[in-house]
Amino acid sequence: MSPHRPRATLIRAAWIALALLLGNSRAVGAEASAFDDVFPRAANTWLETQVALARRGFSGGAIDGIRGPQSAAALQAFQRRESLAPSGELDAATRERLTLDAPAIAETSLTADDLAALRPVPATWLEKSREESLAYATALELAAERFHAGPAFLRRLNPQVNWDEISSDTKFRAPAIVRLEKAALGSAARVEIRLEERVLEVFDRDARLIAHFPVSIARKVEKRPRGELRVTVVVTDPDYTFDPAVFPESAEARELGRKLIIPPGPNNPVGVAWIGLDLPGYGIHGTPDPEKVGRTESHGCFRLANWDARTLLALAWVGLPVTVEP
Repeated sequence: MSPHRPRATLIRAAWIALALLLGNSRAVGAEASAFDDVFPRAANTWLETQVALARRGFSGGAIDGIRGPQSAAALQAFQRRESLAPSGELDAATRERLTLDAPAIAETSLTADDLAALRPVPATWLEKSREESLAYATALELAAERFHAGPAFLRRLNPQVNWDEISSDTKFRAPAIVRLEKAALGSAARVEIRLEERVLEVFDRDARLIAHFPVSIARKVEKRPRGELRVTVVVTDPDYTFDPAVFPESAEARELGRKLIIPPGPNNPVGVAWIGLDLPGYGIHGTPDPEKVGRTESHGCFRLANWDARTLLALAWVGLPVTVEP
């Protein structure tokens, strides 16, 4: 242990107390990990809680260091899994189970290849259909998705970074997140979607919860499927068939009068994953607007943030049961 750790701990505690007194929960979340350098240890802040949960497959949406409804729901899911009282609060019993093995924030950068692949997203469906792919439009969008963070949070965390002029030499701080693979989570035996709560959860054959995600559902009640479904197809980086009939609110759709094939990419309408269900036209998929997941409603399918869709993609298999509950 560092000889300076006791003093650093006191400074950290005083800083957090002052920030809380001033109502600055964002500052607490963004800076709390700067004073701790001994791992493993308990998650101490909501930023650390969000990162620790994400590393275990429990997504609270875009990481922002703030206790919001989705973060609280993710923590409750973890507490249920660990047979703890599902308070949604970072209590002592939860902190004992929810540990960090490495800092929540790390310094990183984007590669030259990352930056060279950026492309503006066309405004119209017709223009989109003429692209080879619908890649990330900006460095900030790419960084936010890669590190499961809100763009505004990354800006607050890196006030010195000009995201419009970033290069491969630009260092910035971001949540220390890596893509989760099946081996890290377990084998999925069942998916459960709860419409009222707007959550999707994955269970193994022993009924143990292994993943939790916020999900968007259909705007119209009559378009929300219920009951027992099954996965029929699992596709990485799918294209998308734009059907004007599905978008009656779009003036362009009304004028087109024909279907279009929209190329793959993170800004494709179904994002980076399509998990088709045995109900024609319905599936679980990603979205180019991860911060809207659980807060807006779809035309019928179940939307996940792209990073959560990738995690579910690693777990899904043809025939996987999907139960949709009210």
